[in-house]
Amino acid sequence: MRKILIALAASVAVASPALANEGRIEARGGVYWDGTSTEDAYGVAAGYDFDLGKTAFAGVEVSGDKIAATGTKVAFGATGRLGTRMGEAGKLYVAGGYTSKPCDLCEDATHLGAGFEAGFGNAMYGKIEYRHYFVNGGFSDSDAVMVGIGTKF
Repeated sequence: MRKILIALAASVAVASPALANEGRIEARGGVYWDGTSTEDAYGVAAGYDFDLGKTAFAGVEVSGDKIAATGTKVAFGATGRLGTRMGEAGKLYVAGGYTSKPCDLCEDATHLGAGFEAGFGNAMYGKIEYRHYFVNGGFSDSDAVMVGIGTKF
Protein backbone atom coordinates (compact mmCIF):
# COMPACT_ATOMS: atom_id res chain seq x y z
CA MET A 1 0.00 0.00 0.00
CA ARG A 2 2.81 2.36 0.87
CA LYS A 3 4.44 1.78 -2.56
CA ILE A 4 1.13 2.58 -4.27
CA LEU A 5 0.80 5.86 -2.33
CA ILE A 6 4.39 6.83 -3.16
CA ALA A 7 3.83 6.02 -6.84
CA LEU A 8 0.58 8.01 -6.85
CA ALA A 9 2.23 11.01 -5.16
CA ALA A 10 5.13 10.88 -7.62
CA SER A 11 2.79 10.76 -10.63
CA VAL A 12 0.81 13.74 -9.31
CA ALA A 13 4.05 15.68 -8.73
CA VAL A 14 5.24 14.93 -12.26
CA ALA A 15 1.84 15.65 -13.84
CA SER A 16 1.10 18.89 -11.95
CA PRO A 17 3.40 21.17 -13.96
CA ALA A 18 1.81 19.91 -17.19
CA LEU A 19 -1.64 20.87 -15.93
CA ALA A 20 -0.59 24.54 -15.80
CA ASN A 21 0.09 24.61 -19.56
CA GLU A 22 -3.14 25.74 -21.17
CA GLY A 23 -4.89 26.31 -24.45
CA ARG A 24 -7.34 29.16 -24.91
CA ILE A 25 -9.89 30.56 -27.35
CA GLU A 26 -11.44 34.03 -27.19
CA ALA A 27 -13.71 36.60 -28.77
CA ARG A 28 -12.58 40.21 -28.65
CA GLY A 29 -13.46 43.72 -29.63
CA GLY A 30 -11.98 47.17 -29.34
CA VAL A 31 -10.74 50.21 -31.17
CA TYR A 32 -8.18 50.61 -33.98
CA TRP A 33 -6.68 53.93 -34.99
CA ASP A 34 -4.08 55.41 -37.32
CA GLY A 35 -3.12 58.97 -38.23
CA THR A 36 -6.41 59.67 -40.03
CA SER A 37 -9.26 57.66 -38.50
CA THR A 38 -10.52 55.65 -35.54
CA GLU A 39 -12.63 52.51 -36.09
CA ASP A 40 -14.24 49.71 -34.11
CA ALA A 41 -12.58 46.30 -34.47
CA TYR A 42 -13.56 42.76 -33.53
CA GLY A 43 -12.11 39.29 -33.87
CA VAL A 44 -11.25 35.86 -32.51
CA ALA A 45 -8.02 34.25 -31.33
CA ALA A 46 -6.74 30.87 -30.20
CA GLY A 47 -3.48 30.18 -28.43
CA TYR A 48 -1.45 28.01 -26.11
CA ASP A 49 0.78 29.03 -23.20
CA PHE A 50 3.76 26.95 -22.06
CA ASP A 51 5.20 27.12 -18.54
CA LEU A 52 8.77 28.39 -18.15
CA GLY A 53 9.12 27.66 -14.46
CA LYS A 54 6.77 28.59 -11.62
CA THR A 55 5.78 32.09 -12.74
CA ALA A 56 7.06 32.69 -16.29
CA PHE A 57 5.35 31.52 -19.45
CA ALA A 58 5.67 31.75 -23.24
CA GLY A 59 2.81 31.38 -25.67
CA VAL A 60 1.70 31.35 -29.28
CA GLU A 61 -1.50 32.73 -30.77
CA VAL A 62 -3.29 32.84 -34.12
CA SER A 63 -5.98 35.43 -34.72
CA GLY A 64 -8.41 36.93 -37.18
CA ASP A 65 -9.45 40.55 -36.63
CA LYS A 66 -11.63 42.87 -38.72
CA ILE A 67 -11.77 46.63 -38.69
CA ALA A 68 -15.45 47.60 -38.83
CA ALA A 69 -15.17 49.93 -41.82
CA THR A 70 -16.11 49.68 -45.48
CA GLY A 71 -13.35 48.22 -47.65
CA THR A 72 -11.63 46.20 -44.93
CA LYS A 73 -11.12 42.46 -44.64
CA VAL A 74 -10.07 40.03 -41.93
CA ALA A 75 -6.42 40.49 -40.97
CA PHE A 76 -4.80 37.23 -39.87
CA GLY A 77 -2.10 37.31 -37.21
CA ALA A 78 0.57 35.07 -35.73
CA THR A 79 1.81 36.23 -32.34
CA GLY A 80 4.24 35.09 -29.67
CA ARG A 81 3.92 36.22 -26.08
CA LEU A 82 6.17 36.13 -23.03
CA GLY A 83 5.06 36.96 -19.54
CA THR A 84 4.72 36.31 -15.86
CA ARG A 85 1.93 35.00 -13.67
CA MET A 86 1.02 37.48 -10.97
CA GLY A 87 -0.33 34.98 -8.44
CA GLU A 88 -4.10 34.73 -8.48
CA ALA A 89 -4.39 38.18 -10.12
CA GLY A 90 -3.59 36.96 -13.65
CA LYS A 91 -0.91 37.16 -16.32
CA LEU A 92 1.08 40.19 -17.46
CA TYR A 93 2.78 39.79 -20.85
CA VAL A 94 4.43 41.35 -23.89
CA ALA A 95 3.47 40.16 -27.37
CA GLY A 96 4.85 40.50 -30.87
CA GLY A 97 4.29 39.04 -34.31
CA TYR A 98 2.97 39.47 -37.84
CA THR A 99 -0.43 40.66 -39.14
CA SER A 100 -1.63 40.37 -42.74
CA LYS A 101 -3.02 43.46 -44.49
CA PRO A 102 -6.47 44.55 -43.26
CA CYS A 103 -7.63 45.93 -46.63
CA ASP A 104 -6.81 45.58 -50.33
CA LEU A 105 -4.92 48.89 -50.46
CA CYS A 106 -3.18 48.34 -47.10
CA GLU A 107 0.11 46.64 -46.27
CA ASP A 108 0.96 43.88 -43.84
CA ALA A 109 2.58 44.77 -40.52
CA THR A 110 4.59 43.53 -37.60
CA HIS A 111 3.15 44.27 -34.19
CA LEU A 112 4.40 44.71 -30.65
CA GLY A 113 2.34 45.22 -27.52
CA ALA A 114 1.48 44.29 -23.96
CA GLY A 115 -1.51 42.94 -22.11
CA PHE A 116 -3.06 41.63 -18.94
CA GLU A 117 -5.19 38.49 -18.64
CA ALA A 118 -7.33 37.78 -15.55
CA GLY A 119 -9.03 34.47 -14.76
CA PHE A 120 -12.71 34.15 -13.80
CA GLY A 121 -13.13 30.77 -12.13
CA ASN A 122 -11.37 27.71 -13.52
CA ALA A 123 -12.11 28.00 -17.22
CA MET A 124 -12.93 31.63 -18.15
CA TYR A 125 -10.72 34.69 -18.54
CA GLY A 126 -10.86 38.31 -19.61
CA LYS A 127 -8.03 40.36 -21.05
CA ILE A 128 -7.02 43.77 -22.30
CA GLU A 129 -4.20 44.25 -24.79
CA TYR A 130 -2.53 47.15 -26.56
CA ARG A 131 -0.75 46.65 -29.91
CA HIS A 132 1.29 48.98 -32.07
CA TYR A 133 1.44 47.99 -35.75
CA PHE A 134 4.60 48.83 -37.68
CA VAL A 135 3.14 49.07 -41.18
CA ASN A 136 5.28 48.21 -44.21
CA GLY A 137 5.36 50.09 -47.52
CA GLY A 138 5.52 53.66 -46.24
CA PHE A 139 2.00 53.70 -44.74
CA SER A 140 1.48 55.29 -41.32
CA ASP A 141 1.71 53.03 -38.28
CA SER A 142 -1.47 52.17 -36.38
CA ASP A 143 -2.55 51.12 -32.90
CA ALA A 144 -5.27 49.02 -31.28
CA VAL A 145 -6.67 48.32 -27.85
CA MET A 146 -8.71 45.13 -27.62
CA VAL A 147 -10.71 43.61 -24.78
CA GLY A 148 -11.40 39.87 -24.91
CA ILE A 149 -13.28 37.16 -23.09
CA GLY A 150 -12.46 33.52 -23.50
CA THR A 151 -12.18 30.04 -22.18
CA LYS A 152 -9.12 28.01 -21.14
CA PHE A 153 -8.72 24.28 -21.64
